[in-house]
Amino acid sequence: MTAKPDARHYRALFLSDIHLGTRGCQAHLLLDFLRFNDAEVIYLVGDIVDGWRLRRSWHWPQLHNDVVQKLLRKARKGARVVYVPGNHDEFLRNYFGTHFGGVEVMETAVHETADGRRLLIIHGDEFDVVVRHAKWLAFFGDWAYVTALSLNTWFNLVRRKLGFRYWSLSAWAKLKVKNAVNFIGAFEDALIAESKRCGTDGVVCGHIHHAVIRKEDGHVYMNTGDWVESCTAIAEGHDGSFEIIRWADLRKDVVPAEDAEDGEETSQPVAA
Repeated sequence: MTAKPDARHYRALFLSDIHLGTRGCQAHLLLDFLRFNDAEVIYLVGDIVDGWRLRRSWHWPQLHNDVVQKLLRKARKGARVVYVPGNHDEFLRNYFGTHFGGVEVMETAVHETADGRRLLIIHGDEFDVVVRHAKWLAFFGDWAYVTALSLNTWFNLVRRKLGFRYWSLSAWAKLKVKNAVNFIGAFEDALIAESKRCGTDGVVCGHIHHAVIRKEDGHVYMNTGDWVESCTAIAEGHDGSFEIIRWADLRKDVVPAEDAEDGEETSQPVAA
């Protein structure tokens, strides 16, 4: 059995692209992450709930409800929780400036780091030309992505039976496609340009499911990744330093617990 990780407290945590309401959401790993990691402020950087998928077919297991309850519990215990909606949870864009259970819903946010830098917090779909100008194509791409994730689930089920750790077939395929790599580069450049236009020192975003911290011309670009493939988050330490937390790698032996009733006990480590 793998030992439990040490509990960590950060100045800020940034999460995005959880996609609650889809079968690909790795809610068990996110719950495990939230059990051991806390922060003064938690930014939910869009696509937390997948309204696109829920409109087509309802999928909301207890684990997904447990994630929501865990985040609300952190807000009740004093953490500031800021929700910046994305394109998959765009229904919440009708509620900018409101609070739900202590969670602030905002169009964008500006986070001030411990060392005085100002970071623009934005989901990023506004800079995806497919989402903006060809929504039908975005829906088709979403269907293709979900299909790839279904294959990924079966692929990793076989890997786990053979004693291998989780590995994202869909993420590997995406990064092998030249056009996808070019799109990621163009997306990053567009977000850095938006940060400069807004007069901030950098940007934290999501949307493209590719976690990275990149510096360019004195500006920093940070993408939180996702909780479907990579299970990553961005964290700011109390000294103003930033890191990518790759929870699937740190807790590769955590699998969903069967018939769990309590949100605190919905994942369990197993022998490698």
